[in-house]
Amino acid sequence: MHNRYLLALALLPHLLLADELDSTVDTSTQCLVEPPVPVPSSDDRDLPLDLQQIKIVSDSSTAKMGDKATFAGDVTFSQGGRHIAADNAVLDQANERLDANGNLVFQDSMFTVTADSLSAEMRSNSAELSGAQYWLHGQQIHGEAEKLEITQDNNLHLTNTNFTTCPPGDTSWLLEAETIKIDSTEEWGELWDAKLKIGDVPVFYLPYMTIPVSEKRKSGFLFPLFSTSTTNGVEVATPYYWNISPEYDLTFTPHYMSARGLFLKSEFRYLAGEAQQGQLNVEYLGNDDLIPNSPDRYLYHWQHQGAIDDNWRVLANFTDVSDNNYFNDLNSDVLRATDNQLSRIGEIAYFANNWDVTARVQDIKVLGEDESPYQVMPQVAFNYRAPELWQGLDFSILGEATNFRHKEDQYATANRVHIEPTLSLPIHGPAGSLTSEIKLLQTNYWQDTNDYSINQDLDSSVSRTLPQVRIHGQINFERYTDYFDSNYRQTLEPQFQYLYVGYEDQTGIGLYDTALLQDDYYGLFRDRRFSGLDRIADANQMTLGLTTRLFDEHNRETFKFSLGQIYYFEDSKVGLIDPSQPNTVLEEQNTSNSVLAVELNTQLYNDWFVSGAIQYDTKESENKKSEVTLDFRPGINKLMQVSYRYVPDLVNSNTNESVNISQAGVRAAWPINDNWYIVGNWYYDLNESRSVETYTGFQYESCCWAVRLSYHYRIKTNYDDDLAPTFEDRELFEHGFYLNFVIKGLGGSGPLGVSDMLDDGLFNYRKPLYLKN
Repeated sequence: MHNRYLLALALLPHLLLADELDSTVDTSTQCLVEPPVPVPSSDDRDLPLDLQQIKIVSDSSTAKMGDKATFAGDVTFSQGGRHIAADNAVLDQANERLDANGNLVFQDSMFTVTADSLSAEMRSNSAELSGAQYWLHGQQIHGEAEKLEITQDNNLHLTNTNFTTCPPGDTSWLLEAETIKIDSTEEWGELWDAKLKIGDVPVFYLPYMTIPVSEKRKSGFLFPLFSTSTTNGVEVATPYYWNISPEYDLTFTPHYMSARGLFLKSEFRYLAGEAQQGQLNVEYLGNDDLIPNSPDRYLYHWQHQGAIDDNWRVLANFTDVSDNNYFNDLNSDVLRATDNQLSRIGEIAYFANNWDVTARVQDIKVLGEDESPYQVMPQVAFNYRAPELWQGLDFSILGEATNFRHKEDQYATANRVHIEPTLSLPIHGPAGSLTSEIKLLQTNYWQDTNDYSINQDLDSSVSRTLPQVRIHGQINFERYTDYFDSNYRQTLEPQFQYLYVGYEDQTGIGLYDTALLQDDYYGLFRDRRFSGLDRIADANQMTLGLTTRLFDEHNRETFKFSLGQIYYFEDSKVGLIDPSQPNTVLEEQNTSNSVLAVELNTQLYNDWFVSGAIQYDTKESENKKSEVTLDFRPGINKLMQVSYRYVPDLVNSNTNESVNISQAGVRAAWPINDNWYIVGNWYYDLNESRSVETYTGFQYESCCWAVRLSYHYRIKTNYDDDLAPTFEDRELFEHGFYLNFVIKGLGGSGPLGVSDMLDDGLFNYRKPLYLKN
C-alpha cells in the first residue's frame, strides 16, 4: 500500500485560467459530450485564486527547499476549482515552473483537457499542453490539438487542431484548423486555415472565420437559406450579422431569386435606455424581372415601444409597402402573405394610480381595397377610476376627443367628443356575483362635408345622449363526482345579463371607426353590438348562459361546455348602415332572439381532445358559423389534428358579393424515430372542390446537425394594383421546395424544431382553447 504525501503551498500564483468559456449550443442532456472524469470541488473555490491553497498529493515525493520537488505515482494538484492529475510531476520552485506528464488531465469549472505533457509558467500565469484533447463542460464542443496554450490573459491558443459537437466516434462533421484562438473576454473563437469535413469528406475551406463559444453576439455571416418555387425560381439568401454595439445590431440579407432578381433586406435593432427598444426594417427589389416594366418594390417598417419612466409609456408602429401584392410575391421579414392591413400608430400615455391619459395618431392601410379607413389625427383618451367611492359603489369616467380625417376629399371629416361616466355596485361572494351598473353615454359630433363628399346627408353637428343600465349575475355550484372510474370536481355556472340602452336616430352620423362585433358565447354578454362609438344600438334584452366544467384530481380543467342566447324584449332599431352607401345594409336586427352560441372544449380520453363552437339561428334553422377540431397529442412533437370551419355570408370586398367559407383540414407531426420526424398539413375548400394549402416537411436532427426539406403548395391572394396594369399572369397557386441546414456549434440560426414547422403556412396550429394541458 502506497504512502500518501500532502504538500500545501499557499499564496502561489494560479496556474491556469480560462474562466469565461461558454457556448450557445442548445441541445438535450443526452447529447452532451462529457469529459472522461468529473470536475472536482473545493471548499475554498469562492476565494480569490491567489489566496486559494494549492494541494499536491502523490504516492511518493522528494523535495529540496528552494530547488525542485519531484512527485511520482497518481500525482494530483488542486487549487480551488482547478485540478491536475498526472503520473509524474516536477515543481521548480526557483523558476516557478511546473512540468507534468503521463496520463495527464487538467480540469476547471469550464473545461477539461487530457494531454501527453504539461508545462506551466507560474510567473506569467501561462501553460502549454502537448497532444491535447479538450471538452467544454455542459456543452457539445470537444476536439483535439497538437498544442494547447493558455496565455497570460486567459485566452486559449490551439495549433493543428479540430473540434466538433458530435459524440466521440461520430464524424458527421468536423472542423479542422491550423490555428484556433479563443478569447475568454469576448467569448468568441477565431480560426485560420479552416476546413469543414462532412462524413470525412472536405466540403468547404475558409482562410478565416469566427465561431461563438458563449451567448455573446459577434459580427459575421449566418447560415445561407435555399429554396425553389414556381414564381420566384431558385432562391439563395446569405444573412450577415453586424454587432455594432451592445445597444445596436444590424442583419443584412442579400436574397437572390432567379426569376425576380436581387432582393435586399435589412433589420436594425436598438435599445434606448433600459426600458425602450425598437427595430427598423428596409427591404428593396430594384426591378422585378417577373413583372414587365416593374417599378421599384420596397418596404419600410419601424416599431418602437417602452417606458420613459415609471409613468410614461410610448409606442410607435409604421409600415409601408410599394404595392398591394408585396407580401404575396416576396418573402418579407415583417408580415406574412395573409396580412392585408398595414398599421401606423403613434402613442404616448401617462399612467397614475387611479387615472391615465393617452394621446395617439393612427392610420390603417388596407391592401387591395379601393377605399381606405379614416385616419385618427389625433385622439386623446382619459380614464379615471374611483373604486368603493361610497357605500361599496364604484365610480369611473372615460373621455375621448378624436379628430377623423380622410386622405380623399370625397369623404367628410369629423371631430368627436365622448364622455362616459359609470356608477356600479359589484357584490362578490364564494357562491357568485351580482353587478349593477348605470352609464350615461354622451357623444358630440362636428362633421364637415364639402361639395365633393359622397356622404352629403350627414348632420353638421350631433349631440347624442343615451342612458344604459346593465345588471349581470352569476352563480357557482360545485359538486364532486366520478366518471369512467375517475374523480372530478364539476361546476355549474349559470349567468344572466339584463341590458337596457336608450334609442336615438343615428343615421346622420358617419362611420369612422365602427364595425360589427363577433357573436360568440362571450360576445353575448357584452354591452355593445358594435366597436367604436358611431353606432350605439338600443337594447332591451336578457342574456341567459350556462357553463359547466370538469376538473380532475390535479385541478386541471378537462371539460368545458358553454351555451347562451340573447332574448330581445324589443327589436333593435339601430343598424350598421354606411351613409356613403345608403343602399347597403350591413346589419339589421329585428328578431326575437339572437343566435344560439355553443362552445365545447374537452379532453375526450387520455390524449384525445375536442374543441368546437357553433352559432345557430334557431328561428331560421341556419348555421351562422361553426368550427370543430379533433386533436390527438400522445407526446412531445406528436400530433394528429382534423378540423373543419364554416362561415357563411362573408362579403367579397372586390365584388360586394356574399360568399361562404367551408374548409376542412388535416395536420400532423410525428417522429419516425429518435432523429427523423415529419410534419404536414392539408386544407381543402369544399365549396370550390380544391386544395388551398398543402405542406409537407421532413426533418433529420442529431446532436450536432439538422436538415429539413419541405414542400409547400398554397393559394395566392393577388390584389389589383397599379404596379403593372397589363400584367395578368400571376399564378393563382404557388408551390416550391425549401431546404434548411444547421450545423450546431457554428453559429447557425439554432436547432430546427416541430413548432416552427407547425406555424409555417397560411393556417397556424392552435391548441384547443381553455384546456390547460
